[in-house]
Amino acid sequence: MGLTSGNDGSDSMKLCVFDLRRGQTEGQELDKILFFNPADLPLPTQLSVIGLSEGLITFTRIFSPDAPCEVIEAEMHSHVFYEAEPDIWMVMVVEKHKESEEIWRADALRRVLKEAHSLFVMFHGSIRSLVDKDSTGGLVRTHLYYFMMDFLSAFEKRSTLEFCCWDFSMGKKFQLPNFRDSLRERGTLQMLTVGREAAIEVQCLVRALESCAGNTQCFSLTMFQDLLVSTNLSPIDTVNLFTYAILRLTPLALSAGARSWSSSSKGNTACNTSAGAVLANYGSVGDQYHNSHDTSPLRNHNHPLARPLQHSKWSKGKDGFLVTDIWGVEVNSLVPKSPTVWLHQTEEKMYLLAYQHRGLTVIILIPVSSVNGEQGVATVKQQILEHASLKMFKVEEKLARGWGGENAYHVSGYRYLLVDGDRCTSRASPPGKVTTLTKESLVALSKLREEIDKEKSKAKWDNEGGEKDLELCIRAKNNAWLIARLTRGKELYMVLEKANETLLYASDAVEKFSDRYCNGSFSLD
Repeated sequence: MGLTSGNDGSDSMKLCVFDLRRGQTEGQELDKILFFNPADLPLPTQLSVIGLSEGLITFTRIFSPDAPCEVIEAEMHSHVFYEAEPDIWMVMVVEKHKESEEIWRADALRRVLKEAHSLFVMFHGSIRSLVDKDSTGGLVRTHLYYFMMDFLSAFEKRSTLEFCCWDFSMGKKFQLPNFRDSLRERGTLQMLTVGREAAIEVQCLVRALESCAGNTQCFSLTMFQDLLVSTNLSPIDTVNLFTYAILRLTPLALSAGARSWSSSSKGNTACNTSAGAVLANYGSVGDQYHNSHDTSPLRNHNHPLARPLQHSKWSKGKDGFLVTDIWGVEVNSLVPKSPTVWLHQTEEKMYLLAYQHRGLTVIILIPVSSVNGEQGVATVKQQILEHASLKMFKVEEKLARGWGGENAYHVSGYRYLLVDGDRCTSRASPPGKVTTLTKESLVALSKLREEIDKEKSKAKWDNEGGEKDLELCIRAKNNAWLIARLTRGKELYMVLEKANETLLYASDAVEKFSDRYCNGSFSLD
């Protein structure tokens, strides 16, 4: 297509957030920039990237006014778009490398943007609300900069995933979800299958937690290891809280944080120094456009700013509750303030209480408006210790007894991914088993999923209900069979490397898998 991105060739990925309602007056274009990574790029370069993105958004609206632009494939770059809020756009511009492992799906990249926005809103509220609070844009820029900085650095600490980033704040290497992640689905829940007795114990625990809150409405989410056991939250709130728990609250996340404490402390110092320099530079260069220092995010950072994605900031207290000083401390006290989040469904601000016993993590959410500050939170915690802790011990014991380990959902001979879009859940072959697949199989599967993504998007905007029954079966160059079946909101992706040469054999293998593990959902009968 011949499009360029204002790239100087040194950065393989750019990520920006901008507001189309701002900066529409000549000479005030800088107003629309809310976040840009790499942050140390010259402002004219940043404006060039955002200007091109805005032009593409406007141009595509001519042909499809009701379908927001999602991806533009240029000769040297992929432009991935996500309209996070009305007129608030997040755009990722990725440089293409013909001879590298950076083969990705646009939908996987959009899910990264969606996850970043969802987590941001959970902790800070909507971007638009922050823009409205401060017309200069300094408040929202400060929140976005530090949050996105921590979000990107969080990739490096995800020991169970293979994609990570290095030195993102300096615009160096940033590895994106690529073809090796084709049997994973970001933004979904991984559930633990429990027996009848364990399920009854979990229900008793949930009722006990609700009673501990008295007349106050209480929400809870229970996890074992990195798997969801139960929740009474909405699907969106469950996904957001589950995602954060995987990053920072589960036993695996806490142990990873403890092991990396020393290097993380050094890294945080470097990042804070870099952030200050970049934001200060933003203000000084911004003066060329605004003749004012008010637009500098650094100058709006006059109050404690919660950075919930910082590394090594959570630990387990003696009473079993997880503690952190991320939200600051009480006035004239060294007692940390309780964490808070915003619920999507009720739009309420909630106190977040997290209790952990061995592999069990229980998160309780209580409305801030319903309790008497920190004193009220302490009362609820005491009630939980007195009336629910023994039930948590019992639940953990039963779940641990029935837990099959990290390979519990491995199916011999199959490498698969199951997605239930209606329930926002997924189940897949263990990462260790997926690594046994050849590069050829994974690349071919990535391309197959990209074709499926296009069909799903087309069905969605053609008013077909967003659901479409599909089946694709491809023989890769290495003779592996790649299968995709979609039906009634459910999706199955499968790789069979040791299958017989006939299509009939591969189809029969899928039927057996469907009948045994999916209640026949993907059977053709």
